[in-house]
Amino acid sequence: MIDWACILPDSGSAAMLDLQQALQQRKQQSLYRCRLTLATPQSVRVRIDGKTYLSFCSNDYLGLANHADIIQAFKDGLDRFGAGSGAAHLITGHSVAHQELEEQLAAFVGRPRALLFSTGYMANLGVMDALLQQQDCTIEDRLNHTSLLDGARLCGARLLRYRHNDMASLKRRLQQVEKYPQRLLATDAVFSMDGDSADLAAMQAAAQSSDSWLLVDDAHGFGVLGHQGRGSCDAQLSQSGIAIADNTILMATLGKACGMAGAFVAASEDVIETLIQSARTYIYTTATPPAQAWATSKALQLVQQADEQRTRLTELITHFRRGAQAHDLPLMPSATPIQPLLVGSAEMAMQWSERLRTKGILITAIRPPTVPQGKARLRITLSAQHTLEDVDQLLDGLST
Repeated sequence: MIDWACILPDSGSAAMLDLQQALQQRKQQSLYRCRLTLATPQSVRVRIDGKTYLSFCSNDYLGLANHADIIQAFKDGLDRFGAGSGAAHLITGHSVAHQELEEQLAAFVGRPRALLFSTGYMANLGVMDALLQQQDCTIEDRLNHTSLLDGARLCGARLLRYRHNDMASLKRRLQQVEKYPQRLLATDAVFSMDGDSADLAAMQAAAQSSDSWLLVDDAHGFGVLGHQGRGSCDAQLSQSGIAIADNTILMATLGKACGMAGAFVAASEDVIETLIQSARTYIYTTATPPAQAWATSKALQLVQQADEQRTRLTELITHFRRGAQAHDLPLMPSATPIQPLLVGSAEMAMQWSERLRTKGILITAIRPPTVPQGKARLRITLSAQHTLEDVDQLLDGLST
């Protein structure tokens, strides 16, 4: 019989002590993260540990996460397709529900084809894995989402970064990449922690002039911006009469404005076929449940019909920013539902968050390494479910 006590480290081992010390250090630096356990559906009011909070934390921008029609569609999908897909897409996991949703998404964003992924993180990693090799390079905004940065690191390509939303800095970087066989320029469309937007027209032009791919992560613009919520590319390019170039690749998530889960990549026929053949995060994972895709089709329909919710969001953003200015609150520039309030230190951000919780308001403190040192913040997100009175309650809580 194997004596496992001789093989496995005990709780006093050096490795375990190192972990304990690192965790304690995170606590002392106000960087320790704790999960909140909701006892209610996602909404602007949630119940945690027996107490109800007015929440400004969710990315459920249109308030669809608990929509009755989507819930019913999910039930219908379960009745029709069962609970799980049972296999990867390239085995037997790809159902008619997945196929129809991909076709609907492609038509909605005006691209030849779309491909579903389990998460936005996996989608970004998959694109870079399929298109780039070690001798290639990526050029990225310094404030890009971690999935874009990790995609570059994991595919082994050279990673060059430029100053946030600085086109002059980008152009200098592009002058350094001619020697690389493949070049991919990647950006958030709406930056998840800052709420501001990339200049997609300028970036697409820069990508075309340097013969580079352009990967646009529109996780926080899809469903909110553009005609019928088609997203940032529609808002900045299509509505300005600029055609979306063949070398532009769109990634958007379905777990924010759509109220569901998962993500998709929309691009040319050749790009999508290349992802199917080569993207490891697509090939080597079980497909999402067909019932989820079935319900997401209903969510996409509701997104297209949500002009009233998008108008309400705009009103709420304007009302909040005017109130914040009147109270001299240090808001960062943003015209999107992401309204970051810059605090500074991680300790101060935690204090603000905890003080608001005592007033029944839930806002998460965002701290390093998610944001740079000295730029911890409260990431306030607005939903179409909020009311002007909810926003006034938030302003009162922030100013007292």
